[in-house]
Amino acid sequence: MSAEHLSGVFHHVVIDMVRRDGPDLSARQFAVFMICTLQDGPHTIRGLAMDLKVSKPAITRCLDRLGMLGLVQRFPDPRDRRSVIVRATEGGLKLLSDLRGLLVGADADLAGVRPAGARSGAIG
Repeated sequence: MSAEHLSGVFHHVVIDMVRRDGPDLSARQFAVFMICTLQDGPHTIRGLAMDLKVSKPAITRCLDRLGMLGLVQRFPDPRDRRSVIVRATEGGLKLLSDLRGLLVGADADLAGVRPAGARSGAIG
């Protein structure tokens, strides 16, 4: 795939995400969400902060928002009560599935496989 095609897919998906009736995530919140849904865990605040090269308070603020939206949950780490484990919820996994659908739809639209009007843009 060319960079032009990939940027077109990204463009379509971002526009669909803005138009949808679902959670409005900042880039940082979206990055934390994607790590929690796509990368094997366990995920901790410390680990997320290290991965993204941001402060632990910045991650905590992201998790507060993602938790409020029902996309992730925090649990005490049974091995270290000072630490917290972060996991995606069913709602978070549903959002990931919806995003994958948007990616597939945008890719098909740009490849000319189906008319652009066939994209639902429904997510969340």
